[in-house]
Amino acid sequence: MTNLQLIRSIGNMIGYKKSLSEWQCLSEVKMGRGSPIPPMLRRKIVEQYQKRVSQKKIAKSLKLSSSTVHNIIQRFRESGTISVRKGQGRKTILDARDLRALRRHCITYRNATVMEITTWAQEYFQKTLSVNTIHRAIRRCRLKLYRSKKKPYLNMIQKRRRFLWAKAHLKWNVAKWKTVLWSDESKLEVLFGKLGRHVLRTKEDKDNPSCYQRSVQKPASLMVWGCMSACGMGSLHIWKGTINAERYIQVLEQHMLPSRRRLFQGRPCIFQHDNARPHTASITTSWLRRRRIRVLKWPACIPDLSPIENVWRIIKRKMRQRPKTVDQLEACIRQEWDNIPIPKLEQLVSSVPKRLQ
Repeated sequence: MTNLQLIRSIGNMIGYKKSLSEWQCLSEVKMGRGSPIPPMLRRKIVEQYQKRVSQKKIAKSLKLSSSTVHNIIQRFRESGTISVRKGQGRKTILDARDLRALRRHCITYRNATVMEITTWAQEYFQKTLSVNTIHRAIRRCRLKLYRSKKKPYLNMIQKRRRFLWAKAHLKWNVAKWKTVLWSDESKLEVLFGKLGRHVLRTKEDKDNPSCYQRSVQKPASLMVWGCMSACGMGSLHIWKGTINAERYIQVLEQHMLPSRRRLFQGRPCIFQHDNARPHTASITTSWLRRRRIRVLKWPACIPDLSPIENVWRIIKRKMRQRPKTVDQLEACIRQEWDNIPIPKLEQLVSSVPKRLQ
């Protein structure tokens, strides 16, 4: 008797009706070692047992081992059911109560290493625990190690000023923010970033020079000033030497004023810059007042609210691993500055109300 005939005959005995194609699919299913017996076959074993057929004959007729038939019948005697008994497995070292205590400790000390958490857990639970066990327990607590999001440090006074400023400008709509000319300085370096922090290699290639992380203690860099708005990118200036108030006023005359006329074409606009010392110097504020330039009040330590910070990050990310010298760095900065599309600028400026919220 073939497998198809055997399974089909068992189904017909117990009133289990299926089409020929479905019986063929069932006959092609192979039960691996340790796989549970199908409920239809278990039901057939119990029916034969209730008809007082010997276990040996049941095993021979259904082509099963005697131990399998014996276990199913024994299960039926004990519980009256033919369901599969759930596997017990090894008990976990940490129960639900221990996991709750571990989760509280991890949330309280978020910057602790796994080794420190393991040391604490051994003392707290009075159990022998390995680092791998704590790793698995932390995952069971639905926690995972992530890279921290960088934010500027703020004291209570700065937080208060930041909140009041955001609250005062919360009613500004997107059209109002599009009238702002954003400006900022940024330092860009040769070999920017931690190049080679992640590398594809085997365990034996850890000492391969091609797998090293390149790092420079004092890389060559340039200080850059730029301005932008939702209408487009303004002028770019590369600082040569020390930045002071007199030189900053020269940059405003040579780069900010032409960018303002080109981007806004006579329409009213608001100039934004941070609270760096050259920006808040008395001669700078006097120059802005004489020029009748409206300046957006800007509290300290809120670079995450300025969309031009996102522009600097875009440029730095695109230049990664490209410039090798200062001249190449300057050329790459100017190239990437001019390649920022206007839809991207509109998207960044339109996100300011959401940042304030």
